[in-house]
Amino acid sequence: MPDTIERFAKLGIRREQDLLLHLPLRYEDQTRLTRIAELRAGELSQVEGVVTRSEISGRGRRTLLVELRDDSGTLSLRFFHFYGSQLAQLAQGRRLRVIGEPRGGLFGMEIVHPRYRLVREGAPLPDRLTPVYPTAAGIGQATIRSAVLGALKLADLADTVPTDCEAVRGLPTLLNALKLLHEPPPDTSLLALEEREHPAWRRVIFEELLAQQLSLRQARAARAGRRAKALRERALVERLREQLPFALTGAQQRAWKEVGADLARAQPTNRLVQGDVGSGKTVIAALAAAQAIGSGAQAALMAPTEILAEQHYRKLAPWMQALGVRIAWLSSSLKESEKRQVRAQASAGEIDLLVGTHALIEDAVELPRLALAIVDEQHRFGVAQRLALRGKGSKLPHQLMMSATPIPRTLAMSYYADLDVSVIDELPPGRTPVLTKLLAESRRDELIERVRAAAQAGRQVYWVCPLIEESEALELQTAIDTHARLSQELAPLSVGLVHGRLAGADKQAVMDAFTRGQLQVLVATTVIEVGVDVPNASLMVIEHAERFGLAQLHQLRGRVGRGSAESVCVLLYRAPLSPTARERLKVMYETTDGFEIARRDLAIRGPGEFLGARQSGLPMLRFADLDRDADLVEAARDCASRMLQQSPEAVQLHLDRWMSGRDVFLGA
Repeated sequence: MPDTIERFAKLGIRREQDLLLHLPLRYEDQTRLTRIAELRAGELSQVEGVVTRSEISGRGRRTLLVELRDDSGTLSLRFFHFYGSQLAQLAQGRRLRVIGEPRGGLFGMEIVHPRYRLVREGAPLPDRLTPVYPTAAGIGQATIRSAVLGALKLADLADTVPTDCEAVRGLPTLLNALKLLHEPPPDTSLLALEEREHPAWRRVIFEELLAQQLSLRQARAARAGRRAKALRERALVERLREQLPFALTGAQQRAWKEVGADLARAQPTNRLVQGDVGSGKTVIAALAAAQAIGSGAQAALMAPTEILAEQHYRKLAPWMQALGVRIAWLSSSLKESEKRQVRAQASAGEIDLLVGTHALIEDAVELPRLALAIVDEQHRFGVAQRLALRGKGSKLPHQLMMSATPIPRTLAMSYYADLDVSVIDELPPGRTPVLTKLLAESRRDELIERVRAAAQAGRQVYWVCPLIEESEALELQTAIDTHARLSQELAPLSVGLVHGRLAGADKQAVMDAFTRGQLQVLVATTVIEVGVDVPNASLMVIEHAERFGLAQLHQLRGRVGRGSAESVCVLLYRAPLSPTARERLKVMYETTDGFEIARRDLAIRGPGEFLGARQSGLPMLRFADLDRDADLVEAARDCASRMLQQSPEAVQLHLDRWMSGRDVFLGA
């Protein structure tokens, strides 16, 4: 029994009502039998017949072969893995009911490893569709079904949604919806169930979205009740603005006004600044840091990769040092003695702004006056990592997050309801639109000549190596091979190589040489995806572009078009393309608008990558689909506002039902 409890816990089932909310992945129609003569290859079917022959064949890899017959014909059942007890079960004369996908074999139709059970002649068929549940090792479908049916018999679920909530009109109650989803009558549309468009599914999805909205609103309200240091001193901010070599765009001014006002309050800021690649988010971070430091506090900026973190440091250091701000850099690639020195200065309060990677959140790092935590490319960090950075101060710091992956509206409403969002939707003057071209691998020779011509004309070129998710070592080798091949093909041009395995100093030396124009071509893995700024680089080649996601392709393309020269991004692909890859490349060809790309990316792939590890492995949404259920997201938001004002008891009951154990990280 303890083993069973533990296995159910792995499925998130700890209480009776968790069983009710453990809903089927799909359904099988076991309410009817198919005659053997009418079976179709590849179509899941149920047949019943008598075993006429049962034998083990083969010398090396033994196979159990069973012949099943009904009044219309014969079907072979083949088992490559079997137990001795199955021989007795499947003996000649036994009557079986078998489920599986038939395929054509040497001697007619066969099913490999069917599910089967022994039955008596005339045994009744189920009068309901059979649910197939998510399961875990050691728990069979029969065990889950039995537990769910037991819970349904005892279920007494009070509705927590107010009856005047527009979205639930015409839908069944939650209990009736769950009963139908666990035991659908045979006349229920399988398509409506599988597409989750049945009214019972709509009710469940609405309830789940409502729970998410309520929990995020509560997280926001809880934060409003906590205190942070009010950062009101603006003198350092004004000095920084005076020395900047450019004027802020209108969108930057709007974003800064919102951020600056947040920091001046004693309520902890939780704001996301999102803007397209190159829209100028770093200057907002610099102004925020200046407001914190000018108010007598420390600030920290954490970025997901060493290249990006160091780019931030190199951009911020001249601005900050000119103001007398003590800025330092911390990453795991520093020598231990250098790390010790930085940590000692930080804990003594001798560093005002600490910039770095995950090294910032190591236990040894102390920032006693930390009042502002800035996280760049926040979706690339885990929830626990963001919380760890916020935990470095003695009081709760303000949190400013930045993202160059624009968030579609439905996603922002659903997953970021607890955040304030500022949008920088304008590029600085002088940025040139990037022309995107699609080129088949078969035309690589033409491309090499184009790269040579661009380099000889004084332009610089990025050549991005293919993404190989299965193997970091293979990806590295590909980059080394590509560098060797291009060095030969493009001789006497200077070709550099940068990848994630290079030591920090070596990586920076290559980047510096490229920035100074000593290298005409830079072969790189996706380490250059964010943060690299070389205005003279106006041509980018992305090899095997079909392997990349839309967000990555958009980020990579953003590395060119940073100067005044016309810039081109070539997406080099290998045919044939999968439908998804074709759709991605089409989107990249058609638009450079990051928000439109994000919207279409969400439609193609769902919300996963936008959220990063915000959910800490526990999906806050198990049943809803933000693209399909966008109307219900808006309805849930409206209903949540009303419930929080009018029905606090119902709010707690609803959250306990839906979010138990899932809301730990909402404050991140």
